[in-house]
Amino acid sequence: MTEDKNPNVQNQSQNQASRSNLSTADKSQNKLLTKAAIVGVVAGLLGGGVSYVGLEQYSNYADSSSAQTSISSSSASISKNSAKNSGTMTSAYNKVKGAVVSVINLKKNSTRKSSSIYDLFGGGDSDSSSSSSTTKYTTYSEGSGVIYLKSNGKGYIVTNNHVISGSDKVQVVLASGKTVSAKVVGKDSTSDLAVLSIDAKYVTQTASFGDSKSLITGQTVIAVGSPMGSEYASSVTQGIISAPSRTITTSSNQQTVIQTDAAINPGNSGGALVNSAGQVIGINSMKLSQSTDGTSVEGMGFAIPSNEVVTIINQLVKNGKVTRPQLGIKVISLSELNSAYREQLGIKTSLKSGIYVASVTKNSAASAAGMKSGDIITKVDGTSVSDVVSLHEILYKHKIGDKVTVTVNRNGKTVNLDVTLKSN
Repeated sequence: MTEDKNPNVQNQSQNQASRSNLSTADKSQNKLLTKAAIVGVVAGLLGGGVSYVGLEQYSNYADSSSAQTSISSSSASISKNSAKNSGTMTSAYNKVKGAVVSVINLKKNSTRKSSSIYDLFGGGDSDSSSSSSTTKYTTYSEGSGVIYLKSNGKGYIVTNNHVISGSDKVQVVLASGKTVSAKVVGKDSTSDLAVLSIDAKYVTQTASFGDSKSLITGQTVIAVGSPMGSEYASSVTQGIISAPSRTITTSSNQQTVIQTDAAINPGNSGGALVNSAGQVIGINSMKLSQSTDGTSVEGMGFAIPSNEVVTIINQLVKNGKVTRPQLGIKVISLSELNSAYREQLGIKTSLKSGIYVASVTKNSAASAAGMKSGDIITKVDGTSVSDVVSLHEILYKHKIGDKVTVTVNRNGKTVNLDVTLKSN
């Protein structure tokens, strides 16, 4: 997520290099926070999908089960003792398979219907009551979504904002194959999340969210969604958590995401990243397609952490939008920095947990409070913070205009800053 402007999800482009007037230290900071092109994964049809831009910085695992065979005389036969449900993630998939849907973004095409013979030869009056206009909808793109709640006669679905962006109508293809109309409850381009609703009578299963803070590198996960569209609905790919928390930059927007090597393809956007307990621990959103030099990249997908998802979608259901108090800074978690990067940035503290402030936006809330580039945020209102997600969780409990105390480590000394929060 970001402390500045919303991401531009309409055009794919390379991120700009550091400006010439930046100091050497600032250039190093920008270099650290910028690396390669990231694209949102949405299956485009008849005009293509919506793409994302971004910066930042590993092999898909296929879970295979093979039938045991035995040889009798000169022919092969299938053993009755063949392994069943040998996939270790089968039970996890069963807990979400009915809750993962395909989301269809429809654009309308207006056509004029003639009822007069004169109209056929161009002689009709365009204002004549003998002609009428009909509206037809064409599939523009497809993505995925997850039904997470059934309440008050509605089923609520979380998906990516870029999946439904610009739509004139939205439909959902259920796990059963039935297509139903959906309503956009709320959307937020900054977090790239949106909530849809359908009639509760169509909901047969809902997914539950797990704690994304409990994720560890190397644990097994599956991605469930509709790669390449609803034709391949409920497809499953397996992989591991490559990094539980990775700060990336999309245009001028920062986000803390889960990195996974589970295959994520166009159409997987908005689908579920699931742990072995069958809990949704992330909403698949992006993949790294190539590095800045054009090198093709595989096995680097990103998902929005479930803890952040829950915070955002609850606000979308309640208010239809998210109004954010902001500090106005660009940051990176200390836990993401190795010793070389620490040296490059001039970080001399032995702190292993906290948020490094790479830059402070002019006239922002942080700037007014005296926060400086190089500060390390350790607490907000007395609560420890270790990454962008934990920082946002605290900030989003406040309103614009509220005052918070931000504790920073500055050159080894503890400094408390009184910050009056501003809007995004």
